[in-house]
Amino acid sequence: MEGGTGRGLECQKTMDGKANNGNGSEKAIPSCCLKARASAPELDAKCHSTVVSGWFSESHSCSGKTSKKVYFNNPMWPGEAHTLEVKEILYKGKSEYQEVLVFESTSYGKVLVLDGIVQLTEKDECAYQEMIAHLPLCSIPSPKTVLVVGGGDGGVLREISRHSSVEHIDICEIDQMVIDVSKKFFPQLAVGFEDPRVRLHVGDAVDFLRSTPEGKYDAIIVDSSDPVGPAQELVEKPFFETIARALRPGGVLCNMAESMWLHTHLIEDMISICRETFKGSVHYAWASVPTYPR
Repeated sequence: MEGGTGRGLECQKTMDGKANNGNGSEKAIPSCCLKARASAPELDAKCHSTVVSGWFSESHSCSGKTSKKVYFNNPMWPGEAHTLEVKEILYKGKSEYQEVLVFESTSYGKVLVLDGIVQLTEKDECAYQEMIAHLPLCSIPSPKTVLVVGGGDGGVLREISRHSSVEHIDICEIDQMVIDVSKKFFPQLAVGFEDPRVRLHVGDAVDFLRSTPEGKYDAIIVDSSDPVGPAQELVEKPFFETIARALRPGGVLCNMAESMWLHTHLIEDMISICRETFKGSVHYAWASVPTYPR
């Protein structure tokens, strides 16, 4: 869809699944997302991925002011925890931003876990990467400049590199450890970093976008984490306004989003914000990823 320029530009908006109301009206927010939006401060102590008796679970253990461990679910997934059998723990570390775990599972190959939440597995990662990359790039003619926000595992880059029309790819990932771990344990994803069209920027995406020239990108793909803590700003209107400024008229945005089964209110919120901000077509798309049901 053709549009104007600057902040008022119209662009296509494709959502790979997340959301705010945008019209100012009040509505009830489920407890899971109230906790997420508050960053679950009571759980800010030392939280760890849980591997017990050879099984990984997305429920965490947390040791805070006392030595007693408390088990809880990610606030975005109340009452649920994905469990995988572990053959071998390959890596466990903690960056400035998050805990990073890699293990070999019995059924899904190697698994990348950030702050106790499965991000990808060798077996099913392709479904997510292909959807979030090809959907937007195939929706506009001959995209040449692309920005990836997040995506430190390299999978989205791998898929973008399949598009011969693309001439330049910027990626802004905040956590260098995620990049390094992916290159070591997931080379089939990190191969995306080897494309000569790629320019890596390690830092905060909000700051990066603020310094980006107006109308620079044909497509922006936001491969972010769940909207918990600092990542909450990546689903709010000011962030989308910075994206609108960085997109050319007729450009496209594809944004990772949450589960249509649990987070309908978030999806509705985000759609409202995007319709108001981009003034173009807005769509929600969903792919089946067994270990990452967003």
